[in-house]
Amino acid sequence: MNEFLDYVGVILFGFVFAYPAVMAVVWIIGSLMFRAAREDHIGTPPEIPGTPLVSILVPCHNEEECIEGTIRYLAKLRYPNFEVIAVNDHSRDRTGEILERLQKEFAFLRVVTLTSNQGKATGMTMATLVSRGEYLVTIDADALLAPDAVQWLVHHFINAPRVGAVTGNPKVRNRTTLLAKIQVGEYATIVGMIKRAERILGKLYTVSGVSAAFRKKAIVSVGFWSNNMVTDDIDISWKLQLDFWDVRYESRALCWILVPETLRGLFMQRVRWAQGGNETVMKYGRRLLDYRDRRMWPIYLEYVVSILWSYMLALTFLFYLLHFFVDFPPQLVVSSFFGGFSAVVLTLLCILQMLVGLSFEAKHDHTAYRAAVWTIWYPVAYWVINCVVTLFAFPKALLKKSTDLAIWDSPDRGI
Repeated sequence: MNEFLDYVGVILFGFVFAYPAVMAVVWIIGSLMFRAAREDHIGTPPEIPGTPLVSILVPCHNEEECIEGTIRYLAKLRYPNFEVIAVNDHSRDRTGEILERLQKEFAFLRVVTLTSNQGKATGMTMATLVSRGEYLVTIDADALLAPDAVQWLVHHFINAPRVGAVTGNPKVRNRTTLLAKIQVGEYATIVGMIKRAERILGKLYTVSGVSAAFRKKAIVSVGFWSNNMVTDDIDISWKLQLDFWDVRYESRALCWILVPETLRGLFMQRVRWAQGGNETVMKYGRRLLDYRDRRMWPIYLEYVVSILWSYMLALTFLFYLLHFFVDFPPQLVVSSFFGGFSAVVLTLLCILQMLVGLSFEAKHDHTAYRAAVWTIWYPVAYWVINCVVTLFAFPKALLKKSTDLAIWDSPDRGI
C-alpha cells in the first residue's frame, strides 16, 4: 500500500509542478522561433495589390459609451477601400441613435438593426450576408483598430489562398487601475507568446474575438459562426481548421481594447472563456479521431491536459489543507506551495517568460516595459486563475444545452 501511495504522490505532485514549467518552456522557445522566422521586420505595412474591398464588421449591444469612438477611429484607417457594417443587436440604450447619426456623417458606414437579442455570432453572420467585401475584419464595439492593421491582416490572404483567418494582436488601453495594468503584462507574456508558439506548431487554439480577419469564402464554407456557442471565436477557429483552412497570427495588426477593471468582471470573463473552450473541445472531440485532423491533436491534447491539471491542482491544495486537521498518509502530504526546488524553477521560468514576452511587445508598444513591475508574478497567477475558472466552467459546459442561443450579456469593459 505504501509503495502505491508513493507512486500516487510522485505522479500527482510531479504533474502539478511539471505541467506549467513544460508549457512555459514551449511558449518561450516557440515564440522565439516565431520571432526569428515570421516577425523579421516591424516597419512599413505591405502593399495590397488592387486594394480589394474589405468589410469591417462591428457587432453592437448597448454600446452607447464607446461605439462613437470606435467608428471615428475606423475613419483613420490608411487602407483606401473599406466599408463598415455595424450591427445594432437590440440595444436598449442610445446605440441605435448614435449609429444613425454617424451613418449620415460617414459614407463608409452601414447599419443593420436586429429587433431581438440574437447574440454576437448571429450579428456577424447577418453582417456577412450583406457585406460586399471579399475579406472580413471583425472587431468589438469598444476596440480601436490601428490605422495600418487592415494591411497587415489582409496581406496573408493575398499571398496564401488556403488562409481562412488571421488573428490580430490586442493591446490593453485602459491602464489606470492595478488590475488593468496586470492585464497589460498578461497579453504580452501569456496571450501573445501562446499564439506565437501555437503558430509554430501549425494550429491556433483560437483567433482573438476582439480583432480578427476572415476570408468570406471560408466563413461561408463552414456555415458561418455558431450561434449556440458561448465563445464564437474559439468555435470558428476550430471549424475553419477542421475544414483544412489555415489560421494565422499577425502580431503587427494591433487593436487597442478595454479590459475588466473589477475582480468580478475579470472572473466572469474568464469563466466564459473557459466554458467556451470546454464546449468547443467536447463538440469537436469525435472529429479528431480522423487521422486527417491529426495536426489539431496537440491543441486538443494540451487543452484536455489543462483541464486535468486544474482538478489535480485543486486536489493537491485540498490535501494541503487536510493535513492540518487529520492524519494523512505522508506520501500525500503537501507541506508547502512556496518552497523547494520546484518553486525556484517555476519562479525563474516566470521571470524569463515575462522578459521574453515584454521584449517582443515593446517593439509594438514602447510602454510595455512599464508593466513589468505589475506582472512579474502574473504567470503564477495565470495558472491559479486558470485552475479556479476551470472548476466553475467545466460543469457549466457539461450541463449547457446545445440548443441554447448564446445571446448578448454586456461585459465589464473598464470604462
